Amino acid sequence: MTGTSPQAGRKEWIALAALTLPPFVVSMDITVLYFAVPSMAADLNPSSTQQLWMIDIYGFVLAAFLITMGNIGDIIGRRRMLLIGSAVFGAASAAVAFAATTEMLIAARAVQGLAASTLMPSALALVRNVFHDERQRRSAIAIWSVGVAAGVSVAPIVSGLLLNSFWWGSIFLINIPVIAVLLVLIPLLVPEFRLPRVRTERFDVLSSLLSLLAVFALVWGFKEITANGFGALSAAGVTAGLALAAVFVVRQTRLSHPMIDTALFAHRGFGPALALTFTAFFCVIGFGLFSTQYLLEVLSMGPLEAGLWFLVIPVLTGVCAPVAASLVGRVRPAYVIAAAFLVVAAGFTAMSQLTLERDLLLTIGGIAAIGVGVSTVIPLLTDMVVSVSPEEQAGSVAALQRTFQELGGAFGIALFGSVGAAVYSREFAAGLSAGPVAEVPPGAYETVGAATAAASRLPAEDGSTVLAVAREAFTGSLNLGAAVGIGVALAAAVFAILRLRHISYAGEKEEAAVAEPEPAGVEAEPAPVAD
Repeated sequence: MTGTSPQAGRKEWIALAALTLPPFVVSMDITVLYFAVPSMAADLNPSSTQQLWMIDIYGFVLAAFLITMGNIGDIIGRRRMLLIGSAVFGAASAAVAFAATTEMLIAARAVQGLAASTLMPSALALVRNVFHDERQRRSAIAIWSVGVAAGVSVAPIVSGLLLNSFWWGSIFLINIPVIAVLLVLIPLLVPEFRLPRVRTERFDVLSSLLSLLAVFALVWGFKEITANGFGALSAAGVTAGLALAAVFVVRQTRLSHPMIDTALFAHRGFGPALALTFTAFFCVIGFGLFSTQYLLEVLSMGPLEAGLWFLVIPVLTGVCAPVAASLVGRVRPAYVIAAAFLVVAAGFTAMSQLTLERDLLLTIGGIAAIGVGVSTVIPLLTDMVVSVSPEEQAGSVAALQRTFQELGGAFGIALFGSVGAAVYSREFAAGLSAGPVAEVPPGAYETVGAATAAASRLPAEDGSTVLAVAREAFTGSLNLGAAVGIGVALAAAVFAILRLRHISYAGEKEEAAVAEPEPAGVEAEPAPVAD
């Protein structure tokens, strides 16, 4: 972009407000189910396997279909894809709310995940289309990203408030008015953008299938690690996913119109930005379960109180993300990104010092530092990925970036969860060996939640002992997990400086989008269609 790029006006900024609604509802629905599971289980009586699918199917389908839906949106029109996906998402939300059986609920959640996979890449690509000026686009992406942080942070509060007064289905019905507003505003404020007709018949079904299976296998493998530790099944899933991903990449290099243009990786910032995106979500999503369990199980907070403390993240992000976006006009983005990861490392350092004492300043300060550091860096990385792609590929590239977010989060949960479970089991067993207590069920050796439930059923003295040992063991596992996080965040900061220091937003970008002139004798394709 140049200094002569058209400036966004009032209509475009109002359109941005509408485009923040999709990431808000999609992110909220990722976590809103966690707090409703006990009520849903009591009502629907699912098996243990069905309960896992109730929780996981949404994220599985969302991650698997992102690249395919981003590509289809480029072809049929991003606004059209956003509107279709929104309507389906709203209908699926109602179906989940009124599901009469476990099977109906799982099927409706799968449809929700499919619809969600259309919303994120389409909405982000439309932000790219609406904002042409570099500085305005960076600010717009920063504001858009706050929608993601807000959705994740608001979910526990919404769940707590609604579940205190209504049945579990109410937490899904709140999506419907948000979707209704979106369906009204988007056609009025956001122009359509789609590829020219000559490209619409070149959708590659095999590439779509490869991407779907690769991502699904990877996410399933990571989930298997979380549930059962490293083993043959998890290794097979991850290996199959990596192999399918390799085949997908090779195929893209041989297609004249690939789903993902591998030439984009020639841009020096593209690949590193994706890697740092993976790392950021590894940190914040992977450690998020630790943070939530610490507040609920160790500090004995209720879901609503814990959720209210998490509100500090979107509030601070709303301030820090736009400031960081404007700062990179004067400071190389590598240093801003590195500084954000240092904030994440500081948050992990605080969490590594937690004890059984209720030190809210240290606890909430650590959680906030991790969340705000990641939420500040993601808009910069998103702009770095999306802005180097040709405008007609923005949907596919946005989907790729979102896929890296999902994979990073899944791997983070797997790694932090496995390390934490191993430490907890060892420390819990060692703590109980110090003195005789009544028989403790096997599940108490695996999770602090199971130990808390077991303690309530034991004689008072034994129950107090089990609860104290479990809390101390979990805190020790959290401390070690935080130490791992410190190392990862510091490595990310160094990586950002080494790999991104050449990129500058002062004046012009050092490199434009990786779009080369057509070779002599080759007819150029029509320009993308915007209406």
